[in-house]
Amino acid sequence: MIFEQIATGGCQSYLVGCEATRAAVIIDPELTQIDRYIGLASQHGLHVRYVVDTHTHADHFSASRELAKALHTPVVMHRLSPAPYADMRLDDGDMLIVGELRLQALHTPGHTRDSMCLVMADRVFTGDTLLIGGTGRTDLPSGDPHALHESLFGKLLKLPPETLVFPAHDYKGCSCSTIGAEITDNPRLQKTERADFVAMMQSLDLSAPTHLTEALRTNMSGGKTVAQLLSEAAAKVPFMSLAELNARIGGNSRDMVILDIREKDAFLAGHIPGAVHLPRGQLELRANTDLPDPTVRILTCCEFGKISTLAAATLRELGYGRAVALDGGMKGWREAGYALET
Repeated sequence: MIFEQIATGGCQSYLVGCEATRAAVIIDPELTQIDRYIGLASQHGLHVRYVVDTHTHADHFSASRELAKALHTPVVMHRLSPAPYADMRLDDGDMLIVGELRLQALHTPGHTRDSMCLVMADRVFTGDTLLIGGTGRTDLPSGDPHALHESLFGKLLKLPPETLVFPAHDYKGCSCSTIGAEITDNPRLQKTERADFVAMMQSLDLSAPTHLTEALRTNMSGGKTVAQLLSEAAAKVPFMSLAELNARIGGNSRDMVILDIREKDAFLAGHIPGAVHLPRGQLELRANTDLPDPTVRILTCCEFGKISTLAAATLRELGYGRAVALDGGMKGWREAGYALET
């Protein structure tokens, strides 16, 4: 078996391949690692047959949809997943065949209603149902401590004690554990009685994941994140450095329109010398009147260099083929000590 564990902060995802047939599956991929998954699959000569999410993630952005598009492969989730882009939906006991490998779905609700684990010959991918030294939380949408108790003690912990445990998250630097080690050492699993376990889970005082609302919205609907929009825009436009722009201004050789797309108060407080003000929210409405020459070179700038990237991409879509974005934004411009007009 070919096995790669990919860590992204506390997120853990997996590339599992059959050595004989070169078929593979990717489990719980994270959005920022798409190129890495594709690169690893290519490095090993693998053909990815399935991309699987063990549940609807609330603490990171899933790469499943974008990865499946890139690899022309189906997204696999449990039957109860709300995600409309899931191509294959598994029931408890259903099996994925990946070359000579067999991955069986074990429905383990509790962390979420659609949580499942994937059981192989010597290991189990537990998603957020069972973590190393912990369990998935049950206070997020569709969480249920009663269901989690049944999933753990009635199903998952009945696997052979030597079964390797690979969760979707780990924040302590551990790569894997075993069922036996978790039964012995995991403090949450010492509460074996349902009432005690439920009371413990309900008393946990956990902070909400950083991107909870956006992650749930994106992972449940298949909509694009801000990061995705920025990444797509950045692939469509070139950039200009702060130093290059400063040299052009200083040498009086500027042959472009500098378009400051911040709000009026920010623009008046200090902007690049000679910049024209056009708020991002009015760009599409005023481009034809304020920027009548589609052949002109336009440099967009904002506070941090993010929104200006989206604006430059929009301008190119509107026919302004020479639009570029300022790398670093006004924050970088001020920190570099370059001139400002007020």
